[in-house]
Amino acid sequence: MENETSRILYNYLLKTGISETVAAYLNLIILMAVLLVVAWFVDWVIWKILRALSIRIARQSKTNFDNFLVANRVPRYMAHMAPLFLLFKMAPVAFIDFDFARGIAMKTLQVLLVLLSLAVIKRVFRSINDYLKTKPRFRDKPLDSYIQVFMIFGWFVGILAILAIITNVQVWKFFTALGAGSAIILLIFKDSILGLVASIQVSANDMVRIGDWITFDKYGADGDVIEINLATVKVQNFDKTITTIPTYALISDSFKNWRGMQESGGRRIKRALIISQKSIRFLSDKDVETLKKIQLIQPYLADRNEKIRAFNIENGRNKELSINGRNLTNIGVFRKYITDYLENHSAVNKGMTLMVRQLAPTPQGIPLEIYAFSADKRWENYEYVMADIFDHLLAALPFFDLKVFEFPLNLTQEP
Repeated sequence: MENETSRILYNYLLKTGISETVAAYLNLIILMAVLLVVAWFVDWVIWKILRALSIRIARQSKTNFDNFLVANRVPRYMAHMAPLFLLFKMAPVAFIDFDFARGIAMKTLQVLLVLLSLAVIKRVFRSINDYLKTKPRFRDKPLDSYIQVFMIFGWFVGILAILAIITNVQVWKFFTALGAGSAIILLIFKDSILGLVASIQVSANDMVRIGDWITFDKYGADGDVIEINLATVKVQNFDKTITTIPTYALISDSFKNWRGMQESGGRRIKRALIISQKSIRFLSDKDVETLKKIQLIQPYLADRNEKIRAFNIENGRNKELSINGRNLTNIGVFRKYITDYLENHSAVNKGMTLMVRQLAPTPQGIPLEIYAFSADKRWENYEYVMADIFDHLLAALPFFDLKVFEFPLNLTQEP
């Protein structure tokens, strides 16, 4: 039946006096032209039908997954399937007099069918990826890595299928050959394999999410993670540059993830004032009376000074020298002032660690360190809060007759 159908035009051309060779070529050209036009028309009709169905389904559906399918042109690529099958079935009719060319045409159509199938699968996976990223549960997960793994597997199978079509060798024989060359395969796909393992570990251990602020000194990264895929992690630094980090580096090297701070109740302030040691001294009764004018520490000074005086009288301490007995110091009172000031500061989180501690003396002076947490974790607000606190404390130092250390302009001059 196929022979009779394909030779109708051929026989007609022979009757007109055209040679057999010319008639065969004209028969091939005309039949292929007709097939291509029919295939194009079928493709256009199916695309219109699928497009109308897609719009109707999108309007009636409660989910937006179908919107992503349309956005990624899945229906358009699926519309190519029918005309490709049509060409695959009808090509032997057009190439009936050309056995060698028919074999090439059939293999070409089979290869195109494999490539089209991979394209449809890729776009379906991309649609799934885009859809899941709209869900809060999956928004910060490295979905790109898993999609790439599936596509690598798909392309691997597709390439084997194409090689099997071209060489007429069964697919399982390629797998046998690949087993012998597994060492070479592992070397070629080393980064992909390491990336796959790293992506799984990063996701399973919840080490990094999209949107996390990380600091990776080795690669000069300090910013937000914007993408995690099979081979790389992209970090947008605070200066808006992009740093690319190998995915496996997240499990092989050390980096800092600031997510714990962002999810906590505050951002840590850890900074010290370096107090000149020569400005530290005992406070006299006159000094205490003067400092009582500072409302924040007035109750403390009144209570503490009374207890110290009672202790010294009870134990017969000679106060002609200040060193005898118990005394208040200007740095100790200032430390208490800082504590009370922070406890009354509206921008400091009182529910987290708050202390003022004196560190070991240094050649520059005595570090008086503030360890507290800003209630506002946003960078610009955090910097403002910290600067506001230290502006006040630096201005308050002279009231306690204390001096902050500064390198003298003349090295022979005393600080």
